[in-house]
Amino acid sequence: MKKVFEIALGIVTSIGGFLEIGSMATAAQAGAEFGYRLIWAIALGGLSVIFLVEMAGRFAAVSQQTIPGAIRERFGFNFFVAPLIGFILVTLLVLAAELGGVCVALELVTGVGFQWWALPVALVTWLLIWKGTFGLIEKGASLLGLVTLCLVVGAVVVHPPWNEVAAGLLPTLPDHQPAHYWFIVVSILGASISPYLFFFYSSGAIEDKWDASYLNTNRAVAGLGMSFGTLISVAVLVVAAVVLLPRGIKAEDYHELPMLLTPIFGRWGFYLFAASLGIACFGAAQEISLEIAYFIAQGFGWNWGEDQRPRDTPRFSLVYTLTIFVAALLVLAGIDPLKMTIFSMALTSATLPLSILPFLVLMNDEHYVGEQRNGWFSNAVVVFVILLAFVLAVVSIPLEIFGA
Repeated sequence: MKKVFEIALGIVTSIGGFLEIGSMATAAQAGAEFGYRLIWAIALGGLSVIFLVEMAGRFAAVSQQTIPGAIRERFGFNFFVAPLIGFILVTLLVLAAELGGVCVALELVTGVGFQWWALPVALVTWLLIWKGTFGLIEKGASLLGLVTLCLVVGAVVVHPPWNEVAAGLLPTLPDHQPAHYWFIVVSILGASISPYLFFFYSSGAIEDKWDASYLNTNRAVAGLGMSFGTLISVAVLVVAAVVLLPRGIKAEDYHELPMLLTPIFGRWGFYLFAASLGIACFGAAQEISLEIAYFIAQGFGWNWGEDQRPRDTPRFSLVYTLTIFVAALLVLAGIDPLKMTIFSMALTSATLPLSILPFLVLMNDEHYVGEQRNGWFSNAVVVFVILLAFVLAVVSIPLEIFGA
């Protein structure tokens, strides 16, 4: 019964873990500018993250080791430095975007500029991590995040042409703005396959004391949970294609995002969107803050654990404290949260090989996972998507920056 409960909670947790400002903003821009044509990118990213999350849980359950610690052990410290630096820099930008998403939600509701909310939001985020438990962080905000199901309801209510929605699952070449088209594809893949998501999932499996008996539970949580999150992202794209595209609204300004739901639910749609954005980003901000601290502490062999007292994990606690503070300063500087989100998602795609390829080596090493090592199909799917995202990022990011 406990494992059935874990599966149910895992599906709910995917709302806070998978759906955050990155997936919402990239899906909204994709629908607003290219209609249903980029559904395939969300589906491809969702498929890849299902494989990666399942691998991360399997690795933790079988090896009883953390992924950063194993990367350092397997490849040596000098190799470990590259994924460490890449992960920290990019994930810090993602954290700033998530904190900015909470601040934007508060600005939408109160009218007070988002910069003024940076420090209060950072303080509340830090306080919940400092005083809370892993269960509260993992599942608390996600349960509240059920409000995001209003986006799925909205996608059904707007009655999209379902044949065109289905056709969007097949990749197509752009008929206009090719550089921007591929940049949005890269951003979608970066939002879907953020390394923090499966690293956090693996750390959570250690915190929850999973063992080999949880392998079936892990498969169910990864498959059903991430599919559920992917469905909500597709719903955002569909609503944007129906509501924003005909009006010429490109969702390039965060003040335009509530227009996704206001034509469907009226004034309540405004508050539903603000709640969806704020809660999803707040949950993601807590998870990302923890994961940066997890990654550093696990890689250096420090004491770590959200369920331990801060006095027993001083360096771990110091890392997430400094991380939240630095990210809050980026928001306080007034950088547009939406632009920072899209760009940080694209950078995530560009740095994916640094984190994921070493992890795939571990998943094929009998020393760590024994008979539970990867099959060729799992390896092929993930390598294909990661290399595709990397190549597209290398090509499209410069074109987007220089306006080609």
